[in-house]
Amino acid sequence: MLSYQHAYHAGNLADVHKHAALSWMLDYMGAKPKPLSYIESHAGRALYRLDAAEAEKTGEAAQGISKVTGWFDAAHPYARVLQATRASHGTQAYPGSPEIAARLLRADDRLHLAELHPQEHAALAAAMGGRAQVHRRDGLEMAVALTPPEPRRGLLLIDPSWEIKEDYRQVPQAIRRIAKKWGVGTIVLWYPILRDAPHAPMLRQLERELPDGVRHEVAFPPARPGHGMTGSGLFVVNPPYGFHQQAQWLTARFATLAPQG
Repeated sequence: MLSYQHAYHAGNLADVHKHAALSWMLDYMGAKPKPLSYIESHAGRALYRLDAAEAEKTGEAAQGISKVTGWFDAAHPYARVLQATRASHGTQAYPGSPEIAARLLRADDRLHLAELHPQEHAALAAAMGGRAQVHRRDGLEMAVALTPPEPRRGLLLIDPSWEIKEDYRQVPQAIRRIAKKWGVGTIVLWYPILRDAPHAPMLRQLERELPDGVRHEVAFPPARPGHGMTGSGLFVVNPPYGFHQQAQWLTARFATLAPQG
């Protein structure tokens, strides 16, 4: 249960989808003067290196952000965070979602991050340097316990490894509880699109129970022969105004990728 390390996958095309959308949402929500709460259930280590042995072993970053950086002009919040992270940590640095949130949110916003893996938790705490409350506890449990948060306005990101089949049952249960408690919260669920579509029953359940939620999926070629992930999905409860347009823009970018041969 504690074997997953995102360093092997950081900067892949699923990260580009998730992080570009997350950056846009946080930037939009931060434009209003009211403070925000940001909660993340499976935070990882926050900072990654695209020249690390893990990244080079899978080649996913090379087929991901290293290939499509040009999609984003300098004004896009994702590009701004990439530039700022690399200015601070070197040209091969890549920001995970906690780093994205910490750079886009403001001094009076509150960040709660959960990570169970001991090494990843230690790296996360070091990377945050006091910019967030870092919890070593089950992320879904933390999210349920903290909602509704103070400030009440905010965003929750749920981004499991999906290596445990039980996640597909537990995640929609948690989202249902959280949405009932926190009616104004933006809830963002990321899920991989795999060849055997294990996400499909979960998405049917979420769409049945939360019919106003927005589903956005993109397809892309596998990062390497035999790789099972062929796309990335987001299910968003209470998306910020304008999210549909940003999602359509991302769809158009991903559509430019060459299909699998």
